[in-house]
Amino acid sequence: MKLALALLLCPLIFAASPDHEIRAVLDRQVADWNRGDIPAFMQGYANSDETIFIGKSITKGWRQVLQRYQSSYPTPDRMGRLEFSDLEVHPLGADYALVIGHFHLSRDAAAGGDAGGVFSLTFHRSASAGWKIIADHTS
Repeated sequence: MKLALALLLCPLIFAASPDHEIRAVLDRQVADWNRGDIPAFMQGYANSDETIFIGKSITKGWRQVLQRYQSSYPTPDRMGRLEFSDLEVHPLGADYALVIGHFHLSRDAAAGGDAGGVFSLTFHRSASAGWKIIADHTS
């Protein structure tokens, strides 16, 4: 009886896990970044005035985060090649998740050289937009 119940619930448990969907958002962001397409990369963020990026300073608002990326990475050479590693997805209820990981930018010395660090992302899932980043803390 317990085994039958576990087998019935197993698909529900996996369907409720945000891991696969969130990793797909991040994979899409990496592909967009590596194509040099910052506006497409930004589709992983909630298009909201409440979206926050925390780095050396705090940037609030989707449009302002877009402008920050565009001014910090004005050319594909400056953008380099992005990789994420050591990703961990931690659900925070049904519609929120915390993601932590490492990033690495491979760039020529003339474009700023390699860069890397750690990040934490807070994702929110909405019925209309799916999983989107609402807060990004990158260092």
